[in-house]
Amino acid sequence: MTSNRRLWTALILCVGGSFFLLGFFGQEVYRQAPPIPSQVVTESGAVLYTHEQILDGQQVWQSIGGQQVGSIWGHGAYQAPDWSADWLHREAIALLGVWSERQHGRPFKELGAEQRGALEQRLRSQMRRNTFDPETSIVTITEDRAAAIQSNTDHYTALFRGDSSLQSLREDYALHDGAIQDPERLAALNAFFFWTAWSCITERPGKSYSYTNNWPHDPLLGNRPTASNVLWSLISIVVLLGGIGCLAWFYFSRKDDDETQEAPTEDPLRGLPITPSMRALGKYLAVVIALFVVQVLLGALTAHYTVEGHAFFGLPIAEWIPYAVSRTWHIQTAVFWIATAFLAAGLFLAPIIGGREPKYQRLGVNVLFGALLLVVGGSMVGEWLSIHQKLGLDTGFWFGHQGYEYVDLGRAWQIALFGGLLLWLVLMLRALMPALREKSSQRGLIGLFTGSVVAIGLLYGSGFMFGARSHLAVAEYWRWWVVHLWVEGFFEVFATGVLAFLFSRLGLVKTRNATRAFIASTTIFLLGGIPGTFHHLYFSGTPVSITAIGSVFSALEVVPLILIGKEALDTLRHGHRAAWMERYRWPIRFFVGVTFWNLVGAGLFGFLINPPIALYFMQGLNTTPVHAHTALFGVYGLLSLGLVLLIARKIGSDRPWREGTLGFAFWAMNGGLALMVLLSLLPIGLAQTFASVDRGLWFARSADYLQSPLLENLRWLRIVGDTIFLTGVASLAWFMIGLKTGWSYKTEAEFELTPGLEPQRVVVRR
Repeated sequence: MTSNRRLWTALILCVGGSFFLLGFFGQEVYRQAPPIPSQVVTESGAVLYTHEQILDGQQVWQSIGGQQVGSIWGHGAYQAPDWSADWLHREAIALLGVWSERQHGRPFKELGAEQRGALEQRLRSQMRRNTFDPETSIVTITEDRAAAIQSNTDHYTALFRGDSSLQSLREDYALHDGAIQDPERLAALNAFFFWTAWSCITERPGKSYSYTNNWPHDPLLGNRPTASNVLWSLISIVVLLGGIGCLAWFYFSRKDDDETQEAPTEDPLRGLPITPSMRALGKYLAVVIALFVVQVLLGALTAHYTVEGHAFFGLPIAEWIPYAVSRTWHIQTAVFWIATAFLAAGLFLAPIIGGREPKYQRLGVNVLFGALLLVVGGSMVGEWLSIHQKLGLDTGFWFGHQGYEYVDLGRAWQIALFGGLLLWLVLMLRALMPALREKSSQRGLIGLFTGSVVAIGLLYGSGFMFGARSHLAVAEYWRWWVVHLWVEGFFEVFATGVLAFLFSRLGLVKTRNATRAFIASTTIFLLGGIPGTFHHLYFSGTPVSITAIGSVFSALEVVPLILIGKEALDTLRHGHRAAWMERYRWPIRFFVGVTFWNLVGAGLFGFLINPPIALYFMQGLNTTPVHAHTALFGVYGLLSLGLVLLIARKIGSDRPWREGTLGFAFWAMNGGLALMVLLSLLPIGLAQTFASVDRGLWFARSADYLQSPLLENLRWLRIVGDTIFLTGVASLAWFMIGLKTGWSYKTEAEFELTPGLEPQRVVVRR
């Protein structure tokens, strides 16, 4: 601890300062969020919408899947439109039509350029003007605009009610028939859509840009990038280059200090006692693989809905599992199986680090397992009931669907999951405590690892900071605490700690160097990662200060990734330094895959959409799932599977594995992911970006564009990568089943004794 005092000081200052920035500017999210009017009235005094109706509409939107059915302010699914952008453009076209018929007696499209220009200027002036009265909280609109709003209301009511006239459009949107039947819910949904669109076009008081910083791009309405958007994009790139330069200078100017040491002649984990709680983790591994299989099958179904809408190769499966359900389950099961793998890894390592098995640890592990199954099963049933409108709005939020991506599960299930995480935290701390009390060379490493355990256990609770009727901008702020800080932030720190401890325990890295590297990498990562949370909120009804902080600090998240190649080479070298390391070569190869996708998925594809000017045009397009798939599975997925294999290696039979199936699974999953991105997702995203820059986001997300022959063919091409990926998943599942049945182990006839691979006795400590 003393020798690393400067590193610890830097880490503490970094984390403290970063959370200060996140909290301080979070106040601005609350203070400058777009106002929700008490009433929306016409100049004649007719009431169109009320405050309560808008919030009711937000709950209706949540109940049908929320961000799993299209998107709002760019956040959500990519198949149906962004409802805020779609409403805004439809309202503009309808209003131009009203004026054109009245003044010129013919449709707007038939007017001359000069006549169109005059009406377009009038349109921008009227729709951008802020008529919100701070004293009464009333928004006043013209009678003509009310007529345009009624046109939109008729369209969306018919769309969501299931009118046969819009059957083809619903298929293009993958929106299930009769999504909403109740007239009051339909009216409320329209009120919510109007308000989200109003926020996108109405200028902030005293400013020349809207509450969403002129997002979405729509030249017809004057929504174009702001000067701040361009400026902070340039500054973020300069900061990135400066950060890379500083890190490279530091790395190449420091004295050589080889992080490796001579490998032990025998496996240091050879005589590792397998305690009852560690052995109880076998069922966790089974659930990880089962959920992984379910998740990828749901992903294939969800992807197919983008071309066939309501069917799977002609089977009308959407009647039972519509797109909103399949996408919800696809994302949620991904979070569940990855989180389960991390929890299992922690529970496996804790007795090893602490040096003993705490009393009743196995009971706690089994109780936690039951709680996880309850949350998984209960939340999925609740989401199905909510999307099919079987629950009331308040009941649906608590036991059905919250409507927000990655935190879809109902609030009651979310509380239950948090309770499970607290139980895991208790189990971890009681096992780690002896090592924390002992003054040893590993104390610093164990201390930081324990800190990440505490953060994982507690940070998920930030998802309770918003409710069903919380302001959308506020809900987004706290949602990204869960998605970015909990999932992308401290899970990364935890994973780094796991690998640092493992390589240290295996004798491949000096404990002192492992500790220093762990502290330094955590400091650099969290310096950009904590305030970098704001880069998700550029256009979510937040002020310019959020763009400034988010763009600059999130650019620093990429900096540590420039050395990722060295990390991969070091990891590969670890796998060949002793004969006994062959036992762990496949977990290590999965860890190497993590380093590759960390660079490509989190680094390159992440920065592709990170600068404000890039995200201005790309938010809500298929460039986002490029980053999401390559980072979530490529980094956290492969890391989870590597940890699963490592645990399976130690708690199962010590006989050598038949690795052909496992090797095929590794390369098929990585190759399939690459082809999925390169043949389909990335080309679609780039094509949409061109359309967004050229004509506006509304067009890039429209059915006319998404169902064009080019984009439909690109979506069909995804089947190549998906099929290869699925064969890899099937091979992995087959291999894992074989560890239980015995067919994944070599027979005595196949087994050739080599140093370090002879069978070893498993000791069980009670």
